Amino acid sequence: MKEAALFAIGDELLAGIGREGNCSWLAGKLSDIGWQVATIQVLPDEIDFIVSSVGAWLGKVDLIVLSGGLGPTHDDVTREAVSRLLGRPLVLREDLYASILARYAGPIKEAVERSKHKQALIPEGAEGIYNPLGSALAFKVNLMDTEIFVLPGVPREFKAIAEERVLPALDKGGKVREVIRVVGWPESVLKDKLKGLLEEFKEVKLSILPSPNLIKLSLWGTPGDVYNAANYVRNLLSEDILPQGASSLAEAVLLEAEKKQAPVALAESCTGGLLGASLTQIPGASKVFLGGVVCYSNESKIRILKVPEKVIRDHGAVSPECAEAMALGAKELLGSDFALSVTGIAGPDGGTEEKPVGTVCFAISSPKGLETFQRQFFGDRSNIRDWAVAFGLEKLWRAIKGGCEGGAR
Repeated sequence: MKEAALFAIGDELLAGIGREGNCSWLAGKLSDIGWQVATIQVLPDEIDFIVSSVGAWLGKVDLIVLSGGLGPTHDDVTREAVSRLLGRPLVLREDLYASILARYAGPIKEAVERSKHKQALIPEGAEGIYNPLGSALAFKVNLMDTEIFVLPGVPREFKAIAEERVLPALDKGGKVREVIRVVGWPESVLKDKLKGLLEEFKEVKLSILPSPNLIKLSLWGTPGDVYNAANYVRNLLSEDILPQGASSLAEAVLLEAEKKQAPVALAESCTGGLLGASLTQIPGASKVFLGGVVCYSNESKIRILKVPEKVIRDHGAVSPECAEAMALGAKELLGSDFALSVTGIAGPDGGTEEKPVGTVCFAISSPKGLETFQRQFFGDRSNIRDWAVAFGLEKLWRAIKGGCEGGAR
């Protein structure tokens, strides 16, 4: 199996001012094409540290990728570190930099041109790599049978160059990965359900990656084995697998709603707009998502969603009865085919013995009528709200599909 070592360089990452994402993203891409990532390290902007850390992996892995430290400032020292590691001087590649300068005009071009005396430097004998989105040359070089790519740390520049130059050049190693997304199953129960898979497909590596109400099953192995194992899972959990093209519950809801030409609306209380945000972050959501209403107070539920005062007085704002009235109100207000409502106690205060923190009620109004659900979620306020969003989206997806319950409840 091919192996890689990934390094993110920058004092700001170690200080917590910035967050490392480039190497984590690339690790996922490498894993998808059958590579093993041996290490991901975050290094300071110190030449000696970079040289010793990267040098320790030369000849031990097939690929090294460095992210960051190619800018024009005094603390951008990655090219100098690689120059020392190679034992070769830096050379100015004005010929390669000309294509970058050609993208700019006016004062910006003048500023970029002034930076060329650093950003156009690459080690002697290295292959320069055009940066389509930024002003620093990337480069690659081979040392001790290890291919080394040195890329800028700006995320969009890093990803563009990695996708254009790094990933296409790699030997895929004859292995593939397929990810299947399963909704509605607790991790421990799903693990037991998949015992037969592990027994029948011993050569396939299975990883179970849980998140709120959604579990990613990662299958890795030879193409034939992975294909057969994936079909096994799809047959076993046919009603609980997100459709092709959906990497999240929100995408699954929108795909199903568009397929059925069924407009959707939301009424939110404890989630405070998180449900709507999960849908609208997806391009094209407006084809089926009509809108959402955030009614946090009892007064707004009564005035905007027309929840009867008697419902709140007799049952409380956190109740299946209130959730039903909210869903009906949203459907009527926005003219949708389907409406999902959610109302609950996210905490840390507000709970009672009868309705503790984490109590959340849902309702779906659909052409078939009304469905209500009540669940108890655990954790802090953020965790409870995340689970409420994920559970609500699951139920909405199933309702649009045709009312299939599925899952392990």
